[in-house]
Amino acid sequence: MADKTNKIVSLTMNPSIDLSIKVRQVRPADKLRGQITHRDPGGGGINVARAIISLDGQALAIFPAGGPAGTFLQDLLEAQKVPCRIQEISGINRENFTVFEEDSGHEYRFVLPGPELTKEEWQACLDLLAALDPVPQYLVVSGSLPPGVPDDFYARVARWARKAGARLVLDSSGAALKAALDEGVYLVKPNRRELQDLSDRPIESDDDEVQFCQKMIADGQCEVIALTLGNEGAVLITAEKSRRVKAPELETKSSVGAGDSFVAGMVLGLVRELSLGKAFCYGNAAGAAALLTPGTELCLKEDVEDLYVQLCSAWLNP
Repeated sequence: MADKTNKIVSLTMNPSIDLSIKVRQVRPADKLRGQITHRDPGGGGINVARAIISLDGQALAIFPAGGPAGTFLQDLLEAQKVPCRIQEISGINRENFTVFEEDSGHEYRFVLPGPELTKEEWQACLDLLAALDPVPQYLVVSGSLPPGVPDDFYARVARWARKAGARLVLDSSGAALKAALDEGVYLVKPNRRELQDLSDRPIESDDDEVQFCQKMIADGQCEVIALTLGNEGAVLITAEKSRRVKAPELETKSSVGAGDSFVAGMVLGLVRELSLGKAFCYGNAAGAAALLTPGTELCLKEDVEDLYVQLCSAWLNP
C-alpha cells in the first residue's frame, strides 16, 4: 500500500539510467575517451520525484523496471531516498546519455526508445494506479511512451484520475499528449514546439499563444497551462488571464532536467498551498536552478529558494 503521507505520485512509463559524459572534443571515427561525471535515475516522472525529494517534499515514483538496468535504476533511487513502486517487465530499461564537449561548451543529448512493453505489462501499470490508497492529490505523468504502449495510454490515466479525484499534471508530447488532452487534465506544461504541434495553424505571436491556450481551456482540455519558453521565461495561462515571468539571467551548465524540475517545483508549491501564481514562480525557480547544475543533476534546494525570492518579488511587484 502507498505511503499514507504521499500527496504526489509520479508515473514514468519510459524510465532510464542517464549518463553524463565529458569529452574534450566530439570527432567522427576517433575513439573519444571521456569521463563519466554522473549516472542518475531518469525519465520525466522519476526526475520530478527526485526533484521533489531534494526540495524536502514527498513523492512516490511508479514505473516499469526490467533487467539489470531496472535493478540498478531502483538502487539509484533508493540511494537518493526516492520511494518507488515498480511493475516488473521482461525487457531491459534503457540508458540515455549526455555528452559535454569541453572545447566548445556544447551539449549533445542521445535519447533511446526504451524496451517494448506487452499489453499485460502496461495494463499492470494502470492497475498500480488503481490500487493506490489513498488517491494522491496530484498525479504527475511525464515523459514519452515506450514501444508497445498505445497512444491513448495517458488518456486512460486521465480517465482514472478524473474518476478517482486526483489532479493530473501532464508533461508529454505528440499523439500521447493530444489524446490525454482530449480526455481532459488539470495542468499541462508544454514548450513552444509542443504547443505548436497541438495546433493546426501557425502560432506566430505571444497573443496567438495565449489565445490558443485559452481555447484549449475553454474546450475542457485542461484547467491551467504553464507554457515554458526556455531563456524567454514562461507563461501561466488560465481561463481568465495570462501572466509572463522572465527567466533569470544565469550561466547555464546543463539544461537536462530543467523542465522536470519546473514541474516538481510547481506541483510541490501547490501541495504546500501556495497560490497558483506563487507556485508558478516556485516552478520557474526550480527549473532555472536546474540550469546551474552539470549533466543530469537536478535543482538544488538552496538555489531554488534564492531564485524563488527573486522571481516572487518580480511577480508581486511587476
